[in-house]
Amino acid sequence: MVQKQSQCKWYPVCPLKYLYEVGKLDKKWIDNYCMVDWEDCVRYYKEENGIYHPDNMLPNGKIDESL
Repeated sequence: MVQKQSQCKWYPVCPLKYLYEVGKLDKKWIDNYCMVDWEDCVRYYKEENGIYHPDNMLPNGKIDESL
């Protein structure tokens, strides 16, 4: 049985990690995507497929202009 890793492989270099660490992003994004369901993350999909995405794009694909 293959065990799923505990966090997204892109998390260490993802802008969302930085935004969370400096207090600009709510922990729910990290908990719900980066640590659990990263395969449902639009950022993950785009990164895996070499598709450009801005740093202020949330895991659900929405652009947050305040970030």
